[in-house]
Amino acid sequence: MTVHRQGIHDRIQWLLDLGSEHAREFCTPEVFLARKRYLAEHPTLVAVMKCMDGRIHIPWATQTPLGIIQPFRNLGGIFDLGWPYLGEVLNTTFQNAVNSGRRVLLLITYHYSKDTPHRGCAGFDYNRDAAIEHTYCIKRQVEEIFGKEHQTVYPVVCGFETDLDALILHGEQGRLDLASVTDSEFDALMPRLLTLFPDMPRQVMLDLLPLIQGNIAHIAEMRDSDRQLDIVHREWAICIGRGFDFFHVPNVALIVGPYSPDLSDPIRKAATIISNNMSDGRIPDDGFLLLTSSPYQEIGVDRARATLKARFLSQFAADVIGKAHPDLHQKVVPYTAVLNWRTRDLEVI
Repeated sequence: MTVHRQGIHDRIQWLLDLGSEHAREFCTPEVFLARKRYLAEHPTLVAVMKCMDGRIHIPWATQTPLGIIQPFRNLGGIFDLGWPYLGEVLNTTFQNAVNSGRRVLLLITYHYSKDTPHRGCAGFDYNRDAAIEHTYCIKRQVEEIFGKEHQTVYPVVCGFETDLDALILHGEQGRLDLASVTDSEFDALMPRLLTLFPDMPRQVMLDLLPLIQGNIAHIAEMRDSDRQLDIVHREWAICIGRGFDFFHVPNVALIVGPYSPDLSDPIRKAATIISNNMSDGRIPDDGFLLLTSSPYQEIGVDRARATLKARFLSQFAADVIGKAHPDLHQKVVPYTAVLNWRTRDLEVI
C-alpha cells in the first residue's frame, strides 16, 4: 500500500478518512439490512482473542462483513481471564448474547509464519509451541467459567499463518489447516468439522462454516498476489483502547486492548516495533500516530466517561513511550477520540 510511504500527516488523514467512510457505510440502509440478515441467518456471536499485530485481521481474512466479529486484542494474544476488566467485558458480552438466545463461538488465536519464524509472534519470542500452549490455557479458563459441555460458549483454538492469512482449526481429533483445503462446499467440509468438533452445537457449526469458506477463498486470492511487503511489520500507528473495527486493512496499526492490569508492557513492545520499522526503512521516520479511543453507547454521562478514559490512555501511553524510547517520543503524533458504538463514528476530541 502506497500509504506507508506518505508523510505522517497524510497517513493520519488517510486513516481518519477510512474511519469516516466505514461509519458512513456502516449506517447505510443496505449495509444495515445486510448485517441484520447475516445475524438472522448466523445468530452465533463470534468473538476472537488475538494479538495486537496489525496483520491479524480476521474479518478481512474470512471475508466476513464488518461489525459481525467481536475482537479482543493484546500483545501476543496473551490473556488471563482473571484480569478484572477482561473478565467483566467478556462476561457482559457473552451474557448479553445468551440473554437474546444466542450461543457464542470464541476463537482463541495464535499466529506464526510458515516460511520465516521471525515473521511470527514477537510476543512469544517467535516460539510457536509456547503460543499454542498459552491458547490452550485460555481455553481451559473459558471452560472453567462457562462450562466444559460447550453448549453455550464454544472455545476453539485457532492458528493464523501470516504468509497466507490461513486459519488452522484445532479440534478433538487433530487439526484442519485451511491452506490445504481446496473444496469449500458444504458437503465436503461438514464431515471434517464433525470429526474435529463432535460436541459443537449444530447452529454454531453452521455459523462457523461461512468463516471457513471465506478464508479458503481469501487464501486463494493471497496465493495470486505479491505478499512480500505485507507479511513483515510495516505498522505506523499504535491504537490503544477499543473501537478500531474500521481497520479493514492489514499492517497499519498495532492495537492494544485495555485489558491487562499492566498496559505498559504491550505499549512498550508496540513502540519497539514502530522504532524498528523506522530504523529498518519500512516506514518513514517523520512520526507515528498514537490513537486512543473509548467507545460509548449513550450521550451524556457515558460519553463523558469515555472521553476521560481516552484522555487518560493517551497520557499514560505517551508517558510509557517517553520513558522506554525517549527518541521515539519526539515523533509521537497523538490523537484522542471516542467512538459512537451505534454508528461507529470516530469522534476526535
